[in-house]
Amino acid sequence: MSIGFITSPTCAGHDMGDEHPECPARLDAICDQLLSSGIDFVLRHFDAPAASREQLELVHDPDYVASIFERAPRAGIERLDPDTCMNPGSLNAALHAAGAAVSAVDRVMAGEVPSAFCAVRPPGHHAERDKAMGFCLFNNIAIAAAHAREHYGLERVAIVDFDVHHGNGTEDFVKGRDGYLLCSSFQSPFYPFSGTGELPGNVVNSPLEAGAGGAELRRVVEETWLPALEEFRPQMLFVSAGFDGHREDDMAQLHFIEDDYRWVTDRLREVADRHADDRIVSALEGGYALSALGRSVVAHLQGLIGAK
Repeated sequence: MSIGFITSPTCAGHDMGDEHPECPARLDAICDQLLSSGIDFVLRHFDAPAASREQLELVHDPDYVASIFERAPRAGIERLDPDTCMNPGSLNAALHAAGAAVSAVDRVMAGEVPSAFCAVRPPGHHAERDKAMGFCLFNNIAIAAAHAREHYGLERVAIVDFDVHHGNGTEDFVKGRDGYLLCSSFQSPFYPFSGTGELPGNVVNSPLEAGAGGAELRRVVEETWLPALEEFRPQMLFVSAGFDGHREDDMAQLHFIEDDYRWVTDRLREVADRHADDRIVSALEGGYALSALGRSVVAHLQGLIGAK
């Protein structure tokens, strides 16, 4: 089975400095592993379009969207928060990152591919309705899920987030909103120090302590995510795919390996098979140890494909 792989050369134009972990080399590392693993030949490659303002405003406040356009620098660096900057290529990269996720929905809904992965940056799941933070400008996966609901009339969409950091921006959009379910795991306590308070019924958070590994991740998936997903019966699944929980990634203190990401993806694909006509759209979030990132993405893609 062939799946979609959507990216854009504009994503390399976003550069927050030589010492910043969210660097253009991340996408190079993924592409290198696609070739060396041999999985590249079963992918259908697509160029990402830029998202429109109307699409961004499905999730973000119009004034916030306007402010990102206005603050985009023509030279130098514009700092949005202590971790998040823009250079002259950042706005274009962010528009194409969000556009990739929207395009993935369109291609999956048109039946061109059963599922798709968006290899894009900047990432998105920390971006709130009116705030950039945590390396993120626009919330790519939330925009894609909202597009599926608004443009295609899907009644139930589920977002799964397995980044090492809590996807506060996605939760901010989803919580209490009809037709959405969010299931997420993250190290806690850890940046952005959220996700552990009282939650509405459509948010299922599974915080993990530092030192947790694949056994703990698999337990929360089996005990909390899968029952919630089965009850919800999503018509489309969305994945915020963060690989910074890998044991080689020194961004945090979780100890996942590639097999864990493959196992989680297999379980999600089974849910999609039962309820969503196989439809999954996944977008890259974190992952900063370059070799581990590339290997983990390959494992995730193998799960989406259903490779043996």
